[in-house]
Amino acid sequence: MSAYSIEEFTTEEEDVLRRYFTNLDRPVFALVNLPEVVKGALFARYSRSPKSLRRLFLDEFVGELDIEGDASIDATIGLERAESLYERIFVEYGDDSVAQLGGIHLACEQASNLLTKILEWGRIASYLEQSTRYIAYDSRPFGRYQFFRDPETLSSAMGTRYVGDLDRLFDTYASLAPIVQDYVKAASPKSPGDSDFVYRTAIKAKALDAIRGILPAAAQSNVGIYGTGQSYEQLLLRMRSDPLPEARAYADMILEELRKVIPSFVKRVDLPDRGQISSQYLSDNRAAMEAVAADLLGTSDAPDDDARVELIDFDPDAEVKMVASMLYPYTHVGEAVLEDRVRAMSVEDRIRVMKAYTGDRQNRRHRPGRALERPFYRFDVLADYGAFRDLQRHRMLTVEWQRLSPHHGYTRPPLIDEAGVQAEFDDAMERSAELYEALYSAGLEPQASYAVSLAYRIRFNLNLNARSAMHTIELRSSPQGHPAYRTVVQDMHKLIEGHAGHQAIAAMMTFTNHSTEADLERLEAERRAEAKRTGSAV
Repeated sequence: MSAYSIEEFTTEEEDVLRRYFTNLDRPVFALVNLPEVVKGALFARYSRSPKSLRRLFLDEFVGELDIEGDASIDATIGLERAESLYERIFVEYGDDSVAQLGGIHLACEQASNLLTKILEWGRIASYLEQSTRYIAYDSRPFGRYQFFRDPETLSSAMGTRYVGDLDRLFDTYASLAPIVQDYVKAASPKSPGDSDFVYRTAIKAKALDAIRGILPAAAQSNVGIYGTGQSYEQLLLRMRSDPLPEARAYADMILEELRKVIPSFVKRVDLPDRGQISSQYLSDNRAAMEAVAADLLGTSDAPDDDARVELIDFDPDAEVKMVASMLYPYTHVGEAVLEDRVRAMSVEDRIRVMKAYTGDRQNRRHRPGRALERPFYRFDVLADYGAFRDLQRHRMLTVEWQRLSPHHGYTRPPLIDEAGVQAEFDDAMERSAELYEALYSAGLEPQASYAVSLAYRIRFNLNLNARSAMHTIELRSSPQGHPAYRTVVQDMHKLIEGHAGHQAIAAMMTFTNHSTEADLERLEAERRAEAKRTGSAV
């Protein structure tokens, strides 16, 4: 049995799709021969739709396009003249900067939640992932629940149990979805001014947010990527060295599709003296670190009782240095001299500089300049995997994470208790933990994490500058955000102000929201979205 489901299309649909997608029967494919605005809109709609990208294109986009003149196009045929030019410049001259100039939209479907984090790790690409708050995982497309069926696991003695236990986790998720939605409806009656669509969307989002923790990391998702040739090359080198078999196999599919459209940019990936040796370097380093860490620290995980955020490193002198950086473009003296002069200023004068530099921020998208990149903060975070997968996608920071396991316990949302389904939730967590331990004991160490439900905690660190912190904290603390990651970024803000003592920097983050009560997190956002669609006032 294939690890991936194959979507079927009619002959007429295949005739259309073949013009714009590099294949019709694999989970990885590139988009070609489409206007950039169409590809962008298609990916944006993709994140909130349960449909595959090709089906979404047929159902909602192809009717808006004039495709009559595209009848002779075949997406599997490359542009030979352009390819010849890139071959000469990129391969013969080795100018890596050329590989930053060609971009490709790539759809990565049916990827586990472990794989999505690997796909989204790179900084120099754009990612859009299917949402767990708009798309319910209670259906069985292609006759089975949407979780990755690792071939090595299925062929082992654990295969039957793996499928059976994950099926039961999805059964629990599916059974709780209507119960929790009904409870939320009763607790949050519809306001007269809200449309049925806005109300239903907000109710569904709150309920799915609460029960998403039951889903295992094997749950599949769709990821849209827009990247340059250089970013894809780096992605493939990492994936080909990863200990997760799914990642290595998926890398082969990505490489095959990219070679249909940008072959020169990825030519080095599997050359013995270039890509192969680079991937081997990464693999050897990982193995060496695992060995030395086990030798020096042991292999047991120390359990933690409470989720928390710790600020473990910062520059006590950051605000002085930041003010100097703010003034630097407007002077003609060296930075060392400027820093001394700022240090001699009064607090009031430094604040005058900060206020002038910050200006009148009317919304969170108004962000001050790069002087805020001078201060830095390093946080050690213990939070549920669901919160991690949202925070990990921020690219203007450094993130590292530990192996996903059930050893740090799990977070049960208050709504689960309020709806009276805590026993079912806890039973699912126990099943998840037991399956993890069984897989790990059977020698399936990388695959054991597939069994871990998203409610289980994972330890990770975030290293970011104040400008990145402003963006992350203001965005993720907004009322429409998931409560799990809202708590994390709210704590980050408090630590910058209190523990680091950077009160002026914290004060610049004026759109940080510290509210703890949210009736329907998505309600206001859905109201605004509907107002834009209808042209009415909120």
